[in-house]
Amino acid sequence: MATSTAEPTRRDMLYIATGAATAVATGAAIWPFIAQMNPDASTLALSSTELDIGAIPEGQIVTVKWRGKPVFVRHRTKKEIEEAENVQLSQLPDPQADSARVKKPEWLVVIGICTHLGCIPLGHQGAYDGWFCPCHGSVYDTSGRIRQGPAPRNLDVPDYAFLTDTKIKIG
Repeated sequence: MATSTAEPTRRDMLYIATGAATAVATGAAIWPFIAQMNPDASTLALSSTELDIGAIPEGQIVTVKWRGKPVFVRHRTKKEIEEAENVQLSQLPDPQADSARVKKPEWLVVIGICTHLGCIPLGHQGAYDGWFCPCHGSVYDTSGRIRQGPAPRNLDVPDYAFLTDTKIKIG
């Protein structure tokens, strides 16, 4: 009995070459569709923002835009810090210590969107001199914590870091 091994023919090589060319062409055709799913440059640019806080006087609130949302940066006075730290947590609808909301006591950074229906609260307003949402009456204190009204939780605190003593990076 004779055994023979089949030698590759020219046709086999053409099949392999055609399959490889098809795979490369398919990859080249699909690549733009995959690439368009990535965020564009303007979105990536908004993923973080830096702010020079050295020029913000004590007691002032500055609003910056981050990811299409307003972010309130408040340079708190000693009185505001003391009032925020001395609140009994049992009095708060969404209890959270002031120290858990700030990295440096004199600087408060919160997303400026009311947690009730997404309105923009007004600064230095309300019974606690924090923020007041005129749409439905939510009142926030100088730590961005809900004190009165229908809002279910405190103003959100974004990820942020102090790059220097006078510069912060949000996001």
